[in-house]
Amino acid sequence: MGPHPAVAAIRLAVRRVLHDVLNELHTIPSAAPRSGRRSTTAPSPDGRPVVLVACSGGADSMALASALAFEAPKLSVRAGAVTVDHGLQAGSDLRAAEVAARLTAMGLDPVESAAVTVGRAGGPEAAARDARYAALDEAAERHGAAAVLLGHTRDDQAETVLLGLARGSGIRSLSGMADVSGAGRRYRRPFLRLDRQTARKACLVQHLPVWDDPMNDDPAYTRSRLRHEGLPALEKALGKGVVEALARTARLSRDDADALDAWAAQADESVRDDAGLLECAKLYALPPAVRRRVLRRALVAAGSPAGSLFARHVEEVERLIVGWRGQKPLNLPGRVEALRQGGRLVIRQS
Repeated sequence: MGPHPAVAAIRLAVRRVLHDVLNELHTIPSAAPRSGRRSTTAPSPDGRPVVLVACSGGADSMALASALAFEAPKLSVRAGAVTVDHGLQAGSDLRAAEVAARLTAMGLDPVESAAVTVGRAGGPEAAARDARYAALDEAAERHGAAAVLLGHTRDDQAETVLLGLARGSGIRSLSGMADVSGAGRRYRRPFLRLDRQTARKACLVQHLPVWDDPMNDDPAYTRSRLRHEGLPALEKALGKGVVEALARTARLSRDDADALDAWAAQADESVRDDAGLLECAKLYALPPAVRRRVLRRALVAAGSPAGSLFARHVEEVERLIVGWRGQKPLNLPGRVEALRQGGRLVIRQS
């Protein structure tokens, strides 16, 4: 008799990702990395590649950890784990130590708990995310990990799409989370096509203890309100299948966004003069979606932080091209200034 369907589903998802990682390692020489893969990736002392799982102790990441612990030995992969203590709740250090002990009991090695200090930039959710990824990056570098697995599910993807829609952030925001992301294709999300209930069921049938973060139920957080109020209201109004449809929208949007980004990267060279300045007439001739991407690339390259550069900022710069009436220079995030001079768009540090 085989495993429970939920357990089989999570194991299959992890197995596929491990095969992808191993295929990339075998086809990309470490001395000449391609497609952005880091040359710092290195096998463990016993020669096996290292794959880490980020585990909070919640159902999604515990299910992911259990699947990795099961599948990795069959593929000669050394499986480890990192749990991050954000220090935002009383007793979080003890809870992180308990999660680490459970991961060790699964047979994962190395296992470590990383304590971080959460700042305030961008709000509490964004600050916690930034601190968490910084800790995961550090652990991956130190262990020479080929990949770090994250437990985001289809439900998380649907929430991300709705948040992007509410912010009016454009098609890239609607594309949600990628299956593969990060520097060197470090982060992998095996569960983006599985729902949250499947992960929880897999933990239940395997008798895996899980910790439900009270912050996930706190209405002070936007994602929590969306999860417990927004999505249920949409399903009540539109019927079941909203989560799956939103996740499908993310995949389709990502394909479109990737194609437009590639077009913009090519167009960037064709709209510059010999001195490298952007020519307004050539920018004007581009389709709006491509033009705005070229402008955003230029603003980020000049020092404007991507996370602080919103659609309205890019639209203000675009008006220097399509609605020129002698406007004054624009002050943008990161002390970047944009102005029009002699038919050229000048973007520089102010």
